[in-house]
Amino acid sequence: MTDPIEPVVTFIDAHRQRFVDELVTWCKIPSISSDAAHPEEVRRSAEHLRAHLATLGATSTAILETKGHPAAYAEWKVDPALPTLLIYGHHDVQPIDPLPAWHSPPFDPQVREGRLYGRGVVDDKGQVLIHANAIEAFVRARGRVPINIKMLVEGEEEIGSVHLEDLMQREAARLTADYVVVSDTAMFGRGIPSLCVGLRGIAYFDVEVSAHEMDLHSGSFGGGVHNPALVLARMLAALHDENGHVTVEGFYEKVRTLTDAERAEIASLPFDERAWIAASGTHAAVGERGFTTLERLWTRPSLECNGLTAGWQGHGPKTVIPAFARAKVSCRLVPDQDPKEIAAQVEAHLAKLAPAGVKVTTHYIHGGRPYLAPTDHPVFEIAKRAFSRAFGKPTVFIREGGSIPFVRTIADVTGKPCLLMGFGQPDENAHAPNEWLDLENFHLGIKSAAFLYDELARTTHT
Repeated sequence: MTDPIEPVVTFIDAHRQRFVDELVTWCKIPSISSDAAHPEEVRRSAEHLRAHLATLGATSTAILETKGHPAAYAEWKVDPALPTLLIYGHHDVQPIDPLPAWHSPPFDPQVREGRLYGRGVVDDKGQVLIHANAIEAFVRARGRVPINIKMLVEGEEEIGSVHLEDLMQREAARLTADYVVVSDTAMFGRGIPSLCVGLRGIAYFDVEVSAHEMDLHSGSFGGGVHNPALVLARMLAALHDENGHVTVEGFYEKVRTLTDAERAEIASLPFDERAWIAASGTHAAVGERGFTTLERLWTRPSLECNGLTAGWQGHGPKTVIPAFARAKVSCRLVPDQDPKEIAAQVEAHLAKLAPAGVKVTTHYIHGGRPYLAPTDHPVFEIAKRAFSRAFGKPTVFIREGGSIPFVRTIADVTGKPCLLMGFGQPDENAHAPNEWLDLENFHLGIKSAAFLYDELARTTHT
C-alpha cells in the first residue's frame, strides 16, 4: 500500500529548482528593518509573502500591523478535530555592511557550489519558505495539509522583536495553537538533524566613565588626574578572575546547575574543538574553568566587552587625557537569570570598582530572557522522528549560545513549548557578508517540515 506521504515527497523533489527560484525572488527585496529611511521595503516583503501564501490554498491571509514594521499571516483551517501548528518566522533582514566584503550583490542571490549566497537566504526567508513549500506540496499532491496550520512571519526580529509581544497579545485568539515551531536556528553540523532546545538570554548596556569636563593636555595634567580610559580598562579587567569566573556579586545566584545527564548528552555530540578554534581565527579555547567549550557556550553565563571608545581616534598623535571612556557590555544569560536583575548587579559592581573622583554611568539598552525547552513534551519525540525520516540519521538535541528573545516571548504568550527546528549551518554568516544557505539542507528541510506535519497528524489518530 502506498504511503500517503509519498506523493508529497515526489512533489518536493520535482519542484526543487522552482523553490530555490522563488526564494531568490523574495530575497531581492531589501527588507532591512533597522533602516529607518526605507520602511516601505519591509512592507513590500510582507506583502510579497502574504500574496505568495494566498496562492497555496490558505483559508485566510492578512498583513498584521504593529507600531513598527508589519507581519504577514496566513492560516490553513482543515478540521477542528485535528491539531493546530503555529509556525513563526521573520522576513526582515540584517544590514549589509561592509558592502565591499560581499563576493556578489547581497540582494541579488547567487548559487555557488551548492550554496545560495545573499542577505536573508537563511536568516530567515529561506527557513520560512521551507514551511511554505512543504505546505504547497501537501496542497498540490493531496488537496490539503494534514493538520491545521497558522503562520506568523514578523518584520522586526532583527531589531529585537520590539512589538511582537503586543502583537501576539492583541491577536491571541487568532494565534491559538497546540504546537509552536520556530525555524530560525542552525543545525549542529552539515547533515546532522538537530533540534535546538536551549538559548541563552542577554542583557546589554552602555558604560561611561568620566572624570573632567573636557580632554586635557597630557603634558600639563598627565600623572596628576584620573585618565578615564585607564580607569575603565581596569574596571573591565576586574570583571573576571583568573579562573574565568565573572566577579559580579550575585551573578551566578540563579544559574541552573547542569545535570549529569545533560552534561553526558552534550559530551556525546561530535564536537571538533580544533576545527572550532580554527574557524574562530583564534589559537586556543578559553573560559570558565571546570566546563567544556560547549558547556561554556550553551549552558553557562558570560560577560563580554563588545566595544570601547576613548580619546583621540584620528590620524597621527594628539596628546590628550580623554574626558570620558565608554564601553559596550553584554551578558549572555542562562536559566534562571533575569536580564534586568543582572544589569542592576553589573551596574552596582562597576560603581564599587570605580575610584573616588570619577563618575560611572550605566545605561541598560535591552535584554531578553533565556529559553530552555521541556524536552519531555511529546512534540520533541515527534519532531525527532520527522527530522530523522528526512535526513536518514538520528536527531540530536543541541543548544545555542546566542539569544533569540522572541522564543521566550512566544512560549510565554502561547503557553506552549517552542520547537526550534532550524536548517542553517553554524558558519552560515547570517549577520555578516556572504550569508549563505546550503541548498541540500534547504531541500531536506522542506521534507523535514512535511514529515513533521505528517507525524503530528499520525500522532493524533493513534
